[in-house]
Parts: sequence; C-alpha cells; structure tokens
Amino acid sequence: MAWYEIFILGLYLLIMLMLFIYSMGQLHLTFAYLKAHKRKEETTPTLEEHPFVTVQLPIYNEKYVIERLIDSVCKLDYPNDKLEIQVLDDSTDETVKIVAAKIKEYQTKGINIEHVQRPKRTGFKAGALGYGLKEAKGEYIAIFDADFLPPENFLLKTIPHFYKENIGVVQTRWGHINKEYSLFTKVQAFALNAHFSVEQTGRNFSKSFINFNGTAGVWRKSCIEDAGGWSAETLTEDLDLSYRAQIKGWEFKFLEEVESPAELPVLMPAIKSQQYRWNKGAAETAVKNLGKVYKSTLPLQTKLHATFHLLNSSIFVLLLIGGIISLPVLYIKYLHPEVNFYFHIASFLLIGFMSIGFFFWVSTNKAPYTKSKDSFIPSFFTFMTISMGLSYHNALAVLEGLLGKKTPFIRTPKFNSTSTKAKISGNKYLSRKIDGNTLIELLLGMYFVAGLVLAYFVRDIGLVPFHLMLAIGLLTVSYQSIKGARYA
Repeated sequence: MAWYEIFILGLYLLIMLMLFIYSMGQLHLTFAYLKAHKRKEETTPTLEEHPFVTVQLPIYNEKYVIERLIDSVCKLDYPNDKLEIQVLDDSTDETVKIVAAKIKEYQTKGINIEHVQRPKRTGFKAGALGYGLKEAKGEYIAIFDADFLPPENFLLKTIPHFYKENIGVVQTRWGHINKEYSLFTKVQAFALNAHFSVEQTGRNFSKSFINFNGTAGVWRKSCIEDAGGWSAETLTEDLDLSYRAQIKGWEFKFLEEVESPAELPVLMPAIKSQQYRWNKGAAETAVKNLGKVYKSTLPLQTKLHATFHLLNSSIFVLLLIGGIISLPVLYIKYLHPEVNFYFHIASFLLIGFMSIGFFFWVSTNKAPYTKSKDSFIPSFFTFMTISMGLSYHNALAVLEGLLGKKTPFIRTPKFNSTSTKAKISGNKYLSRKIDGNTLIELLLGMYFVAGLVLAYFVRDIGLVPFHLMLAIGLLTVSYQSIKGARYA
C-alpha cells in the first residue's frame, strides 16, 4: 500500500473519531437535559419592585419588519416610568423615516421611546449596542433583533430571575412565527429547538457556559461593563461577550419555559447569510477566548464543554473533508480488501450518529416546550441532508474565522413572514449575485453522485447513505441559492 493511501485512510478514520467525540459531548448534554427535567421545579422568583429597564432594538435597513417590532415592544407590560426603549437605528434607507414616524406616534401616547442614530456606523451591531449603552438609564438591558416579537409579559418573566447579584444574563427560548411556511423553515426550527431546549438547558444544568443568543434576553448592565463591553472583533459579539463575562465569574440563566417568537429566514440566500455569520463568528470567538478558558481556574468539565461549544462550527470542516476523501477511501478499500478489518473495528463510531439522533429525538419528543407533531425520522434525515448541503458554505466560514480573515457584518434579510405569507418578490435586501461558491456546491453535489456510481462498481454500499445525503443536500442548496437570487 502506497504512503498516500495510508495517509488518506488514516485521515479519514481520524475525522470519523473526532466526529464521534463531538457526538459524545452532545450525548452528555442530552442526559444533563433529561436530569434537569427530573429535578424539583424551582419556585419562580417574585418581582417585589420594578427596577429600571432599557430595551434596545439594534436595526439596520429593516423596512419590512420594523413597525411590527416597535408595536410589539411598546406593548410590554411594565411600568412606563421604569422603562425606556432605544431604537438603535443605523439604517441608510427609508427605514429611517418609518422609524421616526412610528416613534413619534408612540411618544404622543406617553411611551418613553427614543430614536438613536450614530454619526458613524462603526462596529456594526456591537458598535450600536455600545453606543446606546452609554446613554441607557436601565439597570438591566433587554435586546431584541428586528425579526422578533416579544410577548407582553417578557420583562415580568425575566427580570425576577436576577435575584442573585452574580446573575449577569437571563436568556429565553426562541419561538418561530413562520415554522410552517416551508420545508426550510421547518428544518431551521428543528435545529434551533434542539439548541434552545437540550443544549442551553443541558449546559446550564451542568454548570457549563451558555451564551446570550444576541436577542430575546436581558443583561445586567454592570455585567456588560465588567466584562469589557461590546466588541466588534468577532461576528458573534453576543458569544464573545458571553464568554468574557462567564470567565469573570458571572452566571447566566436560561429560561426554557419563556418563549420569544421570531421570524425564520425563508430563502436559501438569507439562511446562508445567517449561517455564515454564526459559524464564522463562533470560530473567531474560539480563537479569541478558548485560551482564556483553559488559563482560568474553571472545572475541567466546564472547559471541555466550552471547547465543544466554541468549536461546534468546526464540525462542518470535518464533514466536508471527510466527505471529499471518502470516495478515494472507497476505492482504496476495493484495491486493498485487507483494510476492511480496520473499518469493521471502526464501525462502533456509528454510535455517534445514533447519539446525535437521540439528541434531536429528545428535543422533538421529550422536551415539553418543543415537542413536535411531525414524524421524527423524516424530520431528522431532512435536517441532516440540508446540513450536509451547507457543509461547504459553512466550512469556508469556519476556516475564515480560524485563520483570522476579517469580513463585514452581513445582516440577514427579513421577509415579514408568517406561516402563510412572506414579502419575497422584489425584496430590496436580497442580492442578485450568484457567487462562485454556489457553483462549487453544484459540482460537489455531482461529485457525490459519482460516489454513488462508484459504490455500484466496487460493490460496497457502506457509504451510500452518506453520499446520497451529501449529493441531495448540496444539489438542493445550490439550486435554492440560484432560485433565491431571482427574487431580488
């Protein structure tokens, strides 16, 4: 056997092992989640007095959804003399006039709402939040992105949980106002529900780090300041600040029972822009903060879960590389039947796939707030297929983050979507550009179709499910990316 064949086989098995280790981390969170729901329910703290709260709405060119956001926030059930609302408006289009008119309407009704505009849009969302914080009067800072519709009792449900002085953040679970709009919104809801039920609760219960999710949560103002304030050094300013705060000893509280509804992206270009920011930002945050985690005096379990958490997006790099070299592996196995022994031994790594399945099964069948009426197996395999289809796009984002390539904060286009409608045609925030990466996705999809043909000729069907999901996923993502650009 040639040296390069040994190298390819060794790399492939190493990638499979790393994916297995990641799945064990998710399995541990699943068991932690189940334990959390067996414990005696905590008594919800009572709000004896109403502290001053500032609600921040960081926006940039959101003409389709900004009115419903302001309407929703102005309905919050909280004493008017203890509440201020800052619309942190970095817009450069007609959104500015829409916001100004809406604010004037509510100011005449006695609502304490202000239109905050910076002289220069530096630092993107982090810069806007930091700018508003300087003028914020609130002891607590609630934050909502433009696609959210907070419930009226949001503050009454969250503020009481700051009863301990070292609690720096209370984060709520995201809901989905347009889950039923399409297959892709269902897939996103499937994934986000698992994160907001199993992952966040599991980490919180096991005393590991969780993160403020950028929106639908409340910060203690002194926690933000103590942790060094908002920073635009990464594309996930929320994750970055969360880690800096928890490294300094602040505790975070996740409320699975409090839902904050939001709109899911309905087109593939919008999904991609969101996925790019999340995955690259997580990699940037890992580079910035993971070393600090290991230099701290935190327990080993917390450090290990922080590693899984911050490097979570790197799964797409492993998946992409493993997928690409799996075709040569298939041919090498055909040429050298003696190596099949090692693959028989490594078959136990399939336990990892089953663990991931169990993780999502708990989210959709056992979690009290994210139970689904949809059949689990089709939902799971559809999610896995689309995730594999995004592997190339997301892997590039992760590599850029790990290598330190800086790019601007790209907003996710909103569509004012419900389960039955969305403002798609003529949406001015969609790009008509079809980049070269979409064509590469198309070619990769055909590459894995070739893998299915190769499996027939070498009489080895072991990788057929893997190649089939990659082929369908990549071809679907590339097609939907091209189709989505046509709506601009």
